[in-house]
Amino acid sequence: MNPLILKRITIHDPEYPEVWALREELLRRPLGLSLRDEDLSGETDEYIIAALRDGSVAGCVMLRPISGDELKLRQMAVAEVCQGQGIGAALIREAEACAIEKGFSHITLHARKDAAPFYERCGYDVRGAEFLEVGIPHLRMQKDFS
Repeated sequence: MNPLILKRITIHDPEYPEVWALREELLRRPLGLSLRDEDLSGETDEYIIAALRDGSVAGCVMLRPISGDELKLRQMAVAEVCQGQGIGAALIREAEACAIEKGFSHITLHARKDAAPFYERCGYDVRGAEFLEVGIPHLRMQKDFS
């Protein structure tokens, strides 16, 4: 198996259509939703990290600046055939490195309830009560950098 390459991309890079397709397949289609119906214009201002293996996108995460000190981690996805290989943890580490490099003091996220244990293992704490987002239970989570 070839090594994993983590690459920060923009919506103009050739990997972006694969990132879009992975998010569509794993995060939207199972809920009966589509990225085609969403306003993605804000993605031009986001930090996008793609995990590449054998030249294809195996995972991705989007990082949206919320304020001068807060970065929101969103739309994290790892291809089903690549899950359990540490790609999610690698994406989190790169997201945190990006956040620190860009001067953010914390990352927040809305974790699907069943994914919360993964984020807890990565050092994120639950902040507040469970809520519904896109029709499924979520938890607000945060990690502070000191």
